[in-house]
Amino acid sequence: MRTVFAFAGCVLLGATLLAQQQTVEYRVLATNKTSTMEKELNEAANAGYRFQQVMGGDSAIGGQEVVIIMSRVQPSSARYSYRLLATARTSTMQRELQSAADAGFGYRGQTVFTSAFGGDEVVVILERDSNDPGTRFDYRLIATTKTSTLEKELLEAGRAGYDIVGMTVGNTAVGGKELVAITRRPRP
Repeated sequence: MRTVFAFAGCVLLGATLLAQQQTVEYRVLATNKTSTMEKELNEAANAGYRFQQVMGGDSAIGGQEVVIIMSRVQPSSARYSYRLLATARTSTMQRELQSAADAGFGYRGQTVFTSAFGGDEVVVILERDSNDPGTRFDYRLIATTKTSTLEKELLEAGRAGYDIVGMTVGNTAVGGKELVAITRRPRP
C-alpha cells in the first residue's frame, strides 16, 4: 500500500512540475546602426524582454551588424531599461560608463562593432532593473595593446577590489588594436 501512495505522490509531483514549466520566447535585434539599437532594446524591454547576449561583426549578408538576443518568460513585466554606449575612445567610454552606473545602470555585455564611418567602436550594454535598484558599482576600464600590461593593470585593479566583467579586442581611435577590459567593484 505504501508503494502505491509513493508512486501516486511522484506522479502528482511530476505533473505539478510540468504544469509549472515556463515557455521562453526570444527576440533577435539586429542593426547596422548602433544609434538605433538602444531604442530597439528599450522597445523590447517594454514588451517584457530582457537582454541575454550581444555580438558585433560581419553578418551573413556581408555587412556589419550588432546582433542582440533578448528573452522573456511568461508572465513577464516591463521592468528593465537599457543604455547602449558606443565609442572608439576609451577615455570617453570610461566617463560614460561611470555616468550610467551613477544613474543605476549595470554592465550586461560588450562587443566591438565597425561603424559606418570606418572605425571600430566598443559597444557596451547596460541594464537597470526598476524593481530592484541593486548594488551600485564603480567601473574601471583598462585599455592596452600588450597582454603583459593588461595583466599588470588587472592585478592592480584586483588589489583595489575590482572584478573583470568583460573584454573585447578592437581597433580604437587612440591605441590601434587594443584589449579593452571592463572591471567593477561594489560601492562602499
